Amino acid sequence: MDVATVSAFLAPLLPFLVKGGEEAVKEVGKRFGGDVWVRAQALWTKLRPRVESKPAALEVVQDVAENPTNKSAQAALLYQLEKLLENDPVLAHELAHLWEEVTATGSVSKVIASGERSVAIGRDAISSTIITGDQRIDKP
Repeated sequence: MDVATVSAFLAPLLPFLVKGGEEAVKEVGKRFGGDVWVRAQALWTKLRPRVESKPAALEVVQDVAENPTNKSAQAALLYQLEKLLENDPVLAHELAHLWEEVTATGSVSKVIASGERSVAIGRDAISSTIITGDQRIDKP
């Protein structure tokens, strides 16, 4: 299991996972699809008790939930998740198993572009032109 991929998967969903509630479920369903929400909830259910028991990890999760596109907060989330899993092999094993289920269902193949003029590519982009709305970047 690649912790960076898990972290990237969870980051845009943390505002909804932390906030919770029926409105959050509806919003996630619209943005990402119901299957993604179910998988994210399963991962978060395993991670949440460990995150809440570690003040630094909890602070980072709250930072990402407030601003999921912040690269520094995302990097801090990755670091905290790596530390949690390094210090808890049982949790690491459980998350690896859950992550296998996520990737087996294709939930991760849904590419998420978050933010104004963001671009997301699910696979290879060869000889492509990427248009973001105000600039043109040609890829040879």
